[in-house]
Amino acid sequence: MNSKISLTEATEYLIFLLEKEYGKAEARSVSRIAIEEFSGKKTFKEDDFLPLSQLGNFESMCARLRKHEPVQYILGQADFYGLKFNVDKNVLIPRQETEELVVWIMETIQNEGPKEGKLLDIGTGSGCIPITIAQKNGEWEYCGWDISEGALEVAESNNKLNGTKVYFEKVDILNPTGKEGQTFDVIVSNPPYISKSESKLMPKRVLKHEPSIALFVEDPDTLLFYKTITSFAKKHLNPGGSLFFECNEFNAKEVVNYLEANGFKDIILKQDILEKDRMVRARI
Repeated sequence: MNSKISLTEATEYLIFLLEKEYGKAEARSVSRIAIEEFSGKKTFKEDDFLPLSQLGNFESMCARLRKHEPVQYILGQADFYGLKFNVDKNVLIPRQETEELVVWIMETIQNEGPKEGKLLDIGTGSGCIPITIAQKNGEWEYCGWDISEGALEVAESNNKLNGTKVYFEKVDILNPTGKEGQTFDVIVSNPPYISKSESKLMPKRVLKHEPSIALFVEDPDTLLFYKTITSFAKKHLNPGGSLFFECNEFNAKEVVNYLEANGFKDIILKQDILEKDRMVRARI
């Protein structure tokens, strides 16, 4: 690589590296994130150059991108709903469809929830869901549970980064001992829902680098976590409380059917911006 490279050239080179793996639109988005980080500029002119002090880091990043490592892990941060979140191999990278779920939850809290309520995020990962909502509505109490100690360390770092007070705790939702008396006004989860047999269909950057514990269900029943959380919510949601799920587009209707069979009401299946069945809300 030349010792002198413009930010435009650097961006185009990154898009070239990423387009096959990400698609053109996402490759442009990922490239923008990377160039902003290396240059410190959100906008730039054609005669703006990558700082020489960053050239080695840029070349190193390109080498890692060729091995399908997500740019967010390389940079150590991801953007989510206008906020910054620390990410590493212990947590999933926050995604746009989860932003849509967060918007739906915030609208529900604002329009229909109590003034002072309590929200639980099961399988919280980076903590992006409760932290983002806490930023916008500080009057509620927020909790995030995860089985992974590494994920909880990342979530706590994001608490500090974003100045929030979400209470994170190590809990195995398949065996949530000691939680009998706790109740919530909103329970939300984006649980594992992919079978091992489907792994060959996944992008290399996800399969090789993102945590398998947050992706795959170690059980023939891919709805295991949805069923477990539904059962938990029946006992732990306050009257009129809401349960939100992020779903696989191929199992979302099965989730709806299971909720109906277990006495939930006012069930709404919502599509994401790509018109895929992605989100479910139900009331107890």
